Amino acid sequence: MNEAFNTLEFKNDELLLIDQRLLPSKFEIFVAKTYKDIEFAIRDMVVRGAPAIGATAAYGVYFAYKEFAKNEVEFIKACDFINNARPTAINLKWAIDRMLKVYHENKKSDNIKEILKKEAILIQEEDITTNKMIGENGLSVVPQNATILTHCNAGALATAGWGTALGVIKSAFYANKNIFVYADETRPRQQGARLTAWELTQAKIPSKLIADSVAATLIRDGKIDLVVLGADRIATNGDVCNKIGTFSLSVICKQYGVPFYSAAPLSTIDFTIDDGSQIPIEERDKDEVRFVGETQVAPLDMDVYNPAFDVTPHQNVTAIITEKGVIYPPFKENIAKLKKQFID
Repeated sequence: MNEAFNTLEFKNDELLLIDQRLLPSKFEIFVAKTYKDIEFAIRDMVVRGAPAIGATAAYGVYFAYKEFAKNEVEFIKACDFINNARPTAINLKWAIDRMLKVYHENKKSDNIKEILKKEAILIQEEDITTNKMIGENGLSVVPQNATILTHCNAGALATAGWGTALGVIKSAFYANKNIFVYADETRPRQQGARLTAWELTQAKIPSKLIADSVAATLIRDGKIDLVVLGADRIATNGDVCNKIGTFSLSVICKQYGVPFYSAAPLSTIDFTIDDGSQIPIEERDKDEVRFVGETQVAPLDMDVYNPAFDVTPHQNVTAIITEKGVIYPPFKENIAKLKKQFID
């Protein structure tokens, strides 16, 4: 079963993106025609979620080549410009590196523009297939009649389609596992309230929205069977970087023996880093905390610390659900085996 919406759609040489800044009150399409449009869409969170950022960035490389086909230096600069839009999600760099590899292998071809376009389309299509596989693999960790807690948005809106963590939840729902879902609101940008709740209602999955601070009580009281959420970057030792608030959830889950899963494609694993301390953490605008929408909720002269992500140590992670299977501890050894088997 597929969604009734497309997070991103390439049509008439333009990239059409659901403007996720406006959901759920408005459903509008942001039209990207240039690499600068792509950079803005990623930086301003028109599009967000690591896999969706990667797929969008791939089209940005194509747009950059269209503009600078005869100037390789400016083309590479444009790719770097897109790559610097947001620092944490590794899929951004992964997609740009993949597109540049194709460029360097084919730059003498008369058909290089079409080759780049086809590669961007392929990245988008592969992501949907990958997410469906993650969903299927995740069925093994979801018991019948499970109550699941999720945080932020790792659904179709965070990917090219279907989703990672929410893909696992959808797969379990359509497999008649009789699940129920609690969705954290996910302060300060409310991705859980605005986006995950919207996706859950679209799919008619039984669910409730909760304030972030309610999750600990539900876990303590034995009302949560497992937590499934996404990832923006995973280190080779299994440390998981995800939306701020993920780490605190993992601590509570470990205290009360609740399984804690991260669902992500292999492209989210950063094979160049040893642990989560090497992951750059994006700090966002202070007004994201001072305001809710256009409503001021804190003094403007109050300073704010607003990290967008945190790192959950691998000791708190039960398993990582990928398109190639479920990775269990010891993560360092098993991630290395996966890399050797499927990537090297």
